[in-house]
Amino acid sequence: MTITKAACVGRPRGFDIDLALEQALNVFWRNGYEGTSINELTEVMGIKKPSLYAAFGNKEQLFLKAIELYENRPDSLFNTAFKHEHIADVFRGLLFGAAAKFTDCSHPQGCALINSTLSCTEASESIKQAVMVRKGLHRQQLIARFEQAKDQDELNTNCQPEVLARFISILLQGMSIQASEGASIEELQQVASMAVDGMLALYVNH
Repeated sequence: MTITKAACVGRPRGFDIDLALEQALNVFWRNGYEGTSINELTEVMGIKKPSLYAAFGNKEQLFLKAIELYENRPDSLFNTAFKHEHIADVFRGLLFGAAAKFTDCSHPQGCALINSTLSCTEASESIKQAVMVRKGLHRQQLIARFEQAKDQDELNTNCQPEVLARFISILLQGMSIQASEGASIEELQQVASMAVDGMLALYVNH
């Protein structure tokens, strides 16, 4: 989507909203929400402050739009994993997918949603709460998928969907932090393999 309105103060003649959001996302992803300044955003996005405010509102609104873009990508971790029909492949898709995506060198390491608010203070409480809501939605998606698998007799009666969803959420957060601290794909794959093997042995009907 490209805006080509008449030029005004601080606004370029043509300005690609989606590209600007991608650029902003990478800055938030790398530096965290509080570690990112408006000046850095405008420099990376190639626009002036009035253009940023006119197109996105303020820093908080820009961040939320950038995270929405990140979450809604067709190849996002959850979108990709949930395409699988069998629950064992969903487990693999989530954890091995995380190992690959969190260590992908084409963007900052780890998960943008997790990394961006790790060091937020009370000054950014509204951002922390917005991210917590998104994490809660992810957990609800996992619970619903595990309940479905249990109803279809793919998961046995020992499986507690809420506990399993929390386990995977904790694993993903830990893998993201490890990736941002330099863990390799091979190291995260070892963790993924151990977790998947354990879940298959404990919960999956064969």
